[in-house]
Amino acid sequence: MLDFSLEQELHEKGFTSVCGVDEAGRGPLCGPVVAAACILPDGYVPEGLNDSKKLTEKKREKLFDIIRENAVAYCIAEASVEEIDRMNILEADLLAMRRAIDGLSVPADHALIDGNIARDFQIPATAVIHGDAISPSIAAASILAKVTRDRLCLELDQAYPQYGIAKHKGYGTKAHMDALRLHGPSPIHRKQFIRFLEKK
Repeated sequence: MLDFSLEQELHEKGFTSVCGVDEAGRGPLCGPVVAAACILPDGYVPEGLNDSKKLTEKKREKLFDIIRENAVAYCIAEASVEEIDRMNILEADLLAMRRAIDGLSVPADHALIDGNIARDFQIPATAVIHGDAISPSIAAASILAKVTRDRLCLELDQAYPQYGIAKHKGYGTKAHMDALRLHGPSPIHRKQFIRFLEKK
């Protein structure tokens, strides 16, 4: 159940600008990882807001616009395939989150991070397991990140149509893995994620 109890606790401790942070695209075999940071007005929960994974694509798209129109501030950022290969997906994930927080037009003084790791942020941060089902700020960030990455996958599909990215969004489905075996990897594939191709 989404409510502002986490944000409220932080306000009571003296923090005035709390952002929710989430990412999309940790698991896929290709493309960047996308993170979003979002500060919502106090007490504002857009109608229908929920963890992005529990919403239909149509509802996510609608909420994406509503969140951007009503947020105090938001920022969407990426870490590239090259950065994922160079540092690993967890570190790239955290990098994208830091970039999203840094890019907020209204600076945050505390971040609620979806997941169980919150380290090396420039401001105080709290990890919240299943945060996108608890905190409206994180849920809003999850939608911004998910919709952005899904749209990016449509662009990648046009550039590399042989892999079917529009359909599976880069995840390791049988169709995607079969296409990789047939065509070989492209520049948008994460080298660390496609080592199965080396197995004979």
